[in-house]
Amino acid sequence: MSIELKEFKDKMGKSLDSLASEYTTIRAGRANPHVLDKIMVEYYGTPTNLQQVANISVSEARTIVIQPWEASLIKEIEKAILTSDLGLTPNNDGKVIRLTFPELTEDRRKELVKDVKKKGEGAKVAIRNIRRDANDMIKKQLKASEISEDEQKGAEDDIQKLTDEFIAKVDNMVDEKSKEIMTV
Repeated sequence: MSIELKEFKDKMGKSLDSLASEYTTIRAGRANPHVLDKIMVEYYGTPTNLQQVANISVSEARTIVIQPWEASLIKEIEKAILTSDLGLTPNNDGKVIRLTFPELTEDRRKELVKDVKKKGEGAKVAIRNIRRDANDMIKKQLKASEISEDEQKGAEDDIQKLTDEFIAKVDNMVDEKSKEIMTV
């Protein structure tokens, strides 16, 4: 693989990493502290990540406990969770907030699987865009007579193999997450 293709392989890898981090925020019936990764809390007038203002732990299979470092933040954290798209209602006892994850209904599981597939499709589009950029670069090199037609064909074949490899990885990730969600 030529040095130019390494750059495109790295970009495709970043698309996979991005998809993996999106998948950690999708809840699959069990309590997973990563579902709170995108929750921002108003802290002294500044939107701050929830992990930076509270201790988050899983107390039982379907319960997350959020213990703010400052008691005054309880209301702000509750508000942030209620306005998020988590669909959870926080229970507050004055010191800690408990989030109880209800069992997912069959319909909700199917919705989540659709979301997983949509995010997977987005990652595939990103990977195909990277392939297009690589092919454009190869064509420019051919026009500038930096490479021969044989080298162009070889490079395009390499890029296609790379694309196929990463698309297969995305499909595997989609299948794994879908199975995890559909497992009762």
